[in-house]
Amino acid sequence: MQSKDNDVPKNLFQQIRDMTVAQKIEFSRRAGKEARSILLRDPSKVVQMAVIQSPKITESEILMVARNRQVEDDVLRYIVSRRDWIKNYSIKVALVNNPKTPMAVALRLIPSLGPKDLSNLVRSKAVPRALAAAAERRLKEMRR
Repeated sequence: MQSKDNDVPKNLFQQIRDMTVAQKIEFSRRAGKEARSILLRDPSKVVQMAVIQSPKITESEILMVARNRQVEDDVLRYIVSRRDWIKNYSIKVALVNNPKTPMAVALRLIPSLGPKDLSNLVRSKAVPRALAAAAERRLKEMRR
């Protein structure tokens, strides 16, 4: 794609920025890793969901999304709904530590965390107090 001002090719970010939501959704199905990374930062929840549902997305990208505090909570719910992704321990930890993860979802993941991650969660200021309290209770149960 060429820019009208000076005939210099647009970079990928500029190309994506100039797309409509429908074009971004279509593009997300065939996009490469770099383009998916840019699309995941799009403010539109529909675009983020299209990217996360792309058949090309990898577990390492899912981990990046689970850690992202700007991603929509529906995207995080979708990650939890996929058994193949939620089997990955790092993804579980990232989801629990993400303040955007819905409380009910995060609480369901607490029992599967190890003592080190639970104690980090207890000390974390980024998560809701109720989640830290649940992690503390689980830690005490494990010590008995």
